[in-house]
Amino acid sequence: MTAPDYDAIVLGAGAAGLMCAAVAGQRGRRVLLLDHAEQVGKKILISGGGRCNFTNIHTAPDRYISANPHFAKSALARYTPADFIALVDGYGIAHHEKTLGQLFCDGSAKQVVAMLLGECAKGGVDVRCGQPVREVTHADGAFGVAFGDQNFTAPNLVIATGGPSIPKMGASGFAYDLARRFGLKVVEPRPALVPLTLGGGDVLFRDLSGVATPVGARAGKTAFREAALFTHKGLSGPAILQVSSYWRHGEPLTIDFLPDAAPGWLLEAKRARPRATLAAALALPDRLAQTLAERLALAGELGAQSDRKLAEAEAQLKRWPFHPNGTEGFAKAEVTVGGISTANLSSQTMMAKSVPGLYAVGEAVDVTGWLGGYNFQWAWASGYAAGQAL
Repeated sequence: MTAPDYDAIVLGAGAAGLMCAAVAGQRGRRVLLLDHAEQVGKKILISGGGRCNFTNIHTAPDRYISANPHFAKSALARYTPADFIALVDGYGIAHHEKTLGQLFCDGSAKQVVAMLLGECAKGGVDVRCGQPVREVTHADGAFGVAFGDQNFTAPNLVIATGGPSIPKMGASGFAYDLARRFGLKVVEPRPALVPLTLGGGDVLFRDLSGVATPVGARAGKTAFREAALFTHKGLSGPAILQVSSYWRHGEPLTIDFLPDAAPGWLLEAKRARPRATLAAALALPDRLAQTLAERLALAGELGAQSDRKLAEAEAQLKRWPFHPNGTEGFAKAEVTVGGISTANLSSQTMMAKSVPGLYAVGEAVDVTGWLGGYNFQWAWASGYAAGQAL
């Protein structure tokens, strides 16, 4: 048997794959990093409007969705936002906190990709792009990868090819197909951090396309306070993207249109401004206020309305029900909920328990973070964990 070409082959040169390859390479491992795209880090480059929301200082395991909510704890504890910030600072990349702990580059996401490639170069990582992975084999303790018209072998293989979100970027379910071939289970993937579509009685709200306002959005027991945006298809904006990860088809979604209003505010408005209309009393964009007033059948002056009717209106504005008929799918989803089951993997090393030498990291795994840098932090942390183990 001929000696393997490398100590490890990493499939996928996104955030997790770049981190994993760099860490392993700097530990003296001979690493080959492969990607079918023409350039590395394509999702990094488009993230955060081109400025890369590269981490969140409030990262904690409870901000991740997984069939096993404890799985991410180990990796997140061993590679923290402070660790990645130190790396960014070491390269002189200026950054700032935007809102809610979200850190962005002052300049361009290209700086983060260049930094990660610099880290790979320090470890002597062989980076190759622009060819398809035609075949993956496993025999006699070695993994074989046919990449374009070349064949490579290594005793370790890392699946870092992400999930199917944003297929126009080249995303696919390749990671899941590969995992199943090796006997690993896959938690059913679905779009996450994705706009929701409206139909039926809610379709009238599409006429508000372009209107945005701060709200409280709730799906089940989970709620977020951020902006919602009405679109020509339904609902979007940070609050909706966040809650979409928890929403299930057929379930209602509720919106608190005035999350800062004190109880009884509408009766107080009636007494203070009896000649005002509900639309005028609502501290909301005009078009939205008018639509809500019409749906509540409260077009006249507040003084002409009964206290009971105003109390009912206030209650509905607090928990306005919407019934999304779906999402805009993987085409618009920023990430994927579901993926390679964490039950198959070591939380310490990201290696498959039943296939020595096979690892899975990043979005390919059933760990999905909130909007705002959490998914990048999982990519760095899981990539680091695997890189330390290779």
